[in-house]
Amino acid sequence: MTMTDPLGDMLTRIRNGAARRKASVVTPASKLRARVLDVLQAEGYIRGYSEIDHGNGKSEITIELKYYEGASVIREIGRVSKPGRRVYVSVKSIPQVANGLGITILSTPKGVMADHQAREQNVGGEVLCSVF
Repeated sequence: MTMTDPLGDMLTRIRNGAARRKASVVTPASKLRARVLDVLQAEGYIRGYSEIDHGNGKSEITIELKYYEGASVIREIGRVSKPGRRVYVSVKSIPQVANGLGITILSTPKGVMADHQAREQNVGGEVLCSVF
């Protein structure tokens, strides 16, 4: 069976793993997922991730979740732009999450980045997800 929203699947695995207090979760690998995880790691929402190659063109990413005083660092994580409804924004209309405490992850012509980086580089793009 084919997956219609691979990024949404990864975010759901992270959300479910954090709810069950798992140390790590595993998801199929892709370049877009790795770039989103780079942003999450740079912003301090996950400890890190590692890619494991199984051969035959199949590989997995193991995501190490981060906790602070027993609670997950990620309180909310959700997909904004979906396969049935893409959401594009200009640099002036990039949404803020929790009044600037959270981040919005965008796919821009200059790569996948957090909202504050997109404002600095003056680029808009597709809103992938929001994290708080």
